[in-house]
Amino acid sequence: MWDEAALRDPHGQPDKAQRVAAMFDAIACTYEAVNTVASLGRDAAWRRLAVAAADVRPGDVVLDICCGTGDMLRAFGRAHPGITRLIGVDFATGMLRRAKCPPKPHADLLRADALRLPLADASVDVISCAFGVRNFGHLQAGLDEMARVAKPGARVVILEFAMPDHPPWRWACRWYCQVILPRLGAWVSGERCGAYRYLARSIAMFPKASELAELLRAAGFVRVTLRRLNFGVVVLYRALRP
Repeated sequence: MWDEAALRDPHGQPDKAQRVAAMFDAIACTYEAVNTVASLGRDAAWRRLAVAAADVRPGDVVLDICCGTGDMLRAFGRAHPGITRLIGVDFATGMLRRAKCPPKPHADLLRADALRLPLADASVDVISCAFGVRNFGHLQAGLDEMARVAKPGARVVILEFAMPDHPPWRWACRWYCQVILPRLGAWVSGERCGAYRYLARSIAMFPKASELAELLRAAGFVRVTLRRLNFGVVVLYRALRP
């Protein structure tokens, strides 16, 4: 699935979407466990910060793209049980089958590609995507699709990994991603599809935080801000639809 040839340019593979979907199907049953272990439990705190940044209001419709097993959906549900509608979208069937949704509000799970959301124009108030934009088949097309379904005034929050700017932390992050993470992920999950080697390469070869901010602006979003977490290893992006 992710052999060394494909990993030389993971974002440039013409069948990237199919590879990523199959990869997540393969690791779905251990996905959340690996996240918790690999982040030393910090992943839950990052999601809480993203939910707080979304500024959810009464009557909002909230869309979580690349919802996976539902961790962001549950974070929204715990913080805002009065949300009018909660929607989760993912293209990996295995992840959706194992998704655990909040008891309130009811969450609608849709199997779809983030580049072709099955939603009407200007139909959602909040869009979130936690560690998913890096997996889009085409990054700008995915951001443009977010803009299409966002209502005027909609808030967008994105969590994504990044390489830190500070050289010592960048070296430490690169070493952890390339040496520790693939072994740790394979040990916890038992996967043999190269998922955690893909994770390391996809982070290293993904656009810088400032470049992703510019792509959000190119999609039509405004007031784009960045908040670097854990020494810059994770970035919380926030943007508005004018």
